Amino acid sequence: MRILFSCGGTGGHINPALAAAKLCLEKRPETEILFVGSGEGMEVDLVPKAGFEIKTVEISNFLRSFSPKAIVHNIRSVFLVGKSRRQADKILADFKPDVVIGTGGYASYPVLSRAAKKGIPTAIHESNAVPGLTTRSLAEKADIVMVGVEESRDKYPDPSRVRYTGTPVREEMLFVDKNSAREKLGLDDGKPVVVTFWGSLGAREMNKKIARFMELEKGKNEFHHIHATGSFGWRWMPDLVKEKGIDLENEPCIRMVEYIYDMPTAMGAADLVICRAGASTLCEVAAVGVPAIIVPSPNVSENHQEKNARVYYDRGACEMVLEADCTGDVLYEKTVELLKNEPRRHAMSRELSRMAVLDSTERIYQCIMELAQGKKA
Repeated sequence: MRILFSCGGTGGHINPALAAAKLCLEKRPETEILFVGSGEGMEVDLVPKAGFEIKTVEISNFLRSFSPKAIVHNIRSVFLVGKSRRQADKILADFKPDVVIGTGGYASYPVLSRAAKKGIPTAIHESNAVPGLTTRSLAEKADIVMVGVEESRDKYPDPSRVRYTGTPVREEMLFVDKNSAREKLGLDDGKPVVVTFWGSLGAREMNKKIARFMELEKGKNEFHHIHATGSFGWRWMPDLVKEKGIDLENEPCIRMVEYIYDMPTAMGAADLVICRAGASTLCEVAAVGVPAIIVPSPNVSENHQEKNARVYYDRGACEMVLEADCTGDVLYEKTVELLKNEPRRHAMSRELSRMAVLDSTERIYQCIMELAQGKKA
């Protein structure tokens, strides 16, 4: 069997495809797998590192602006539409896939749309609570639409094609022991642990709020706090913290790092996390069952992070603070309040556990097998 996965742009698009591809090989070692990406995203690094071949198509997004720069960009994007179709046709003709799976990113569109037109069974996966532009464009073409959020079923034109699969998380997230995680981090003194992060790059304004948060907690040693600044934040945040009179060398309970390389251990040790509302992040929070204060990024397409967060907030699985209402003082006050309210945190953890889809990769695999066996939706 030959399976073609198309994904790109962000880890949230790429990781579900990698997880499904690995399971396909585990269950059917004879399977041939090929990835297709845009050539400009993270996929060109992540996919080969995972041991899979990747080919690329030239595709770009469209900007919703009439500025001269945006107009030039959009003209180029129009030109690339035809080129990407020809490239997709060649890849499909050469590889001859039995099934084509798209998990998001602009590269998914030409590959899945051309595959559907040729009668090749297709499926798409959408992690967010609302479908992105690529998913919306493909929803009527694909045989199966796999969704990461059950509440999103009614966002698609044909519910009979929709399968609730959840979104795969790293396997390490499923087997975290809190005591072992705290011991590994040297935080086994009985104090609560708070972990804060805003993504691999870091969000400047949100990092400033965490600097204020640190200013409020300094010298109190009430809880351990690990903050990841992200690559951009690491360039300037240490200086800002010093300007605020925080000497991290003499603050045993505050730890600032550029990245949290072992996120399963950090989340496993935490009593509370403060983070954004990317679909993959929320799924990992749910898998670990760690209470969270979620601050959705407003700087994303169609405000999808707030819609992701509201699914969890409406079920009592997290606290949510909109960025417009967020300050370091607000985050600190909510943190102290939640750490003192153990019943509330336990209730959040229970609801997160109910929302977690721990067999998401298996569900996606079953959809692939359904298509491969000719059982189209």
